[in-house]
Amino acid sequence: MSDCIFCKIVKGEIPGKKIYEDDEILAFHDVSPQAPVHFLLVPKKHIRNIMELDKSDTALLGRLLFKAQELAVELGCGEKGARFVINCKSDGGQTVDHLHVHVLGGRPLDWPPG
Repeated sequence: MSDCIFCKIVKGEIPGKKIYEDDEILAFHDVSPQAPVHFLLVPKKHIRNIMELDKSDTALLGRLLFKAQELAVELGCGEKGARFVINCKSDGGQTVDHLHVHVLGGRPLDWPPG
């Protein structure tokens, strides 16, 4: 999608503070962190939200979540944990229409989130 901010970050048209990148996934720090550790992982393939996954996206989603936990551990959340969030559509709090996983940690997180 030409107007998607995450697609533009993936293409390098908008800078992002990258943590990890491979052929299918990009991870970068959130521009407005809500915790000491707060980063996003996005598939490079544009998928609007988790409700629009195709069966062929199963392996990609698994890789995305596995990489999320690996990076959380690398960034210091291995012992005390982290929150892994996938917001979906407006009622779910999704503000960018590109599937992404938020990883937050480094402090206790309240529940419910809001």
